[in-house]
Amino acid sequence: MSYVDEVLARVKEKNAAEPEFLQAVEEVLNSLRPAIEANEEKFKKEALLERICEPERQIKFRVPWVDDNGQVQVNTGYRVQFNSAIGPYKGGLRLHPSVNLGIIKFLGFEQIFKNSLTGLPIGGGKGGSDFDPKGKSDREVMAFCQSFMTELCKYIGADTDVPAGDIGTGAREIGYMFGQYKRIRGLYEGVLTGKGLTYGGSLARTEATGYGLLYITNELFKDHGDTLEGKTIAVSGAGNVAIYAIQKAHQLGAKVVTCSDSTGWIYDPEGIDVELLKEIKEVKRARLTEYAAAKSSAEYHEGRGVWQVKCDIALPCATQNELLIDDAKQLVANGCKAVCEGANMPTTIDATEYLQENGVWFIGGKAANAGGVATSALEMSQNSERLSWTFEEVDSKLQGIMANIYKNISDAAKRYGFEGNYVVGANIAGFEKVAEAMIAQGVC
Repeated sequence: MSYVDEVLARVKEKNAAEPEFLQAVEEVLNSLRPAIEANEEKFKKEALLERICEPERQIKFRVPWVDDNGQVQVNTGYRVQFNSAIGPYKGGLRLHPSVNLGIIKFLGFEQIFKNSLTGLPIGGGKGGSDFDPKGKSDREVMAFCQSFMTELCKYIGADTDVPAGDIGTGAREIGYMFGQYKRIRGLYEGVLTGKGLTYGGSLARTEATGYGLLYITNELFKDHGDTLEGKTIAVSGAGNVAIYAIQKAHQLGAKVVTCSDSTGWIYDPEGIDVELLKEIKEVKRARLTEYAAAKSSAEYHEGRGVWQVKCDIALPCATQNELLIDDAKQLVANGCKAVCEGANMPTTIDATEYLQENGVWFIGGKAANAGGVATSALEMSQNSERLSWTFEEVDSKLQGIMANIYKNISDAAKRYGFEGNYVVGANIAGFEKVAEAMIAQGVC
């Protein structure tokens, strides 16, 4: 049995109740086989894979808070500090009813390699809670965030662990958490990213994940002698990533014709109206039915269905495991040329393999959505220097980072005989830097 198979068997036995985490580990380790087999004896002696698959620290805690009716509510909070070999732990805080330890571990594990790909000194971590901010008043959200941070503040810091936003954690939630951290610790430091511009936030951070997704997609097409100009794009999601991916796609000459939320999806053959979408989702926090009501060219459909629309490029920007094998078959049948992931692991393994086998260019989330965490790291730099960069400065750095990520993942795939396989390339390129750092630092 190979070293990879030994470790996979051990991880599956130990984490049997965490399917998302197991899916992530299996995908990564299988794609790393060429790099691991080239150094198998050394890595096995160092127990490198065992260490990289085991979080350095897992924190789980109770979050009690009082709702507007005076009723005490109790949620569970998590922070998984996965790997600090190349820098402080960095990764978002997800607030969603689906959150459990397995999902946080899957996200934290992915974050190790994604952060490594940025070329910036940040390790991998993730956190969150099963609290749902939807339908809660501002006071209730503040009560939760203050209770959550009262416990979390014991384990984080500007040079230790720097959380950020994620699903359910936007500017409002980050603000409440930062205020509570400052209040308890008495420190004004860059302990959270995604902050408001008046208290240490970075210009372009809101746009970064969506913009970065289009920058790397653009690099992909340039490398193949093509352009985004005139392309039709299908996007899923209607949150932060999707909105700014749509905006940047339009700026680069493409037309995005779909978006979706948890209840349904929109098809607008004239192109999604970004300003209308922002008004509905960022201001009103309403459903996409309001988009169809406001724009006569748009069709609203209940449930899933984004991937049945004919497109040149598909950008899944909603959540994990949203693009299934039947969706992949539909995309291939419709002549889709590329799938680039804006969300974390939105494409199932069988769907990914089907797309690759049928000649679709596929860039996974580790590389494609790294723009968000890259710009978070740029925010950390600004905080450390007590400086604020212009939008253009941050955007320019982001474009450079995404272009460099594409080059690195493409080169890594070629080096190991997998030219055009950007999943293998991303995993190997991210892994090599972390592995070298871990070995250099000894057994820790």
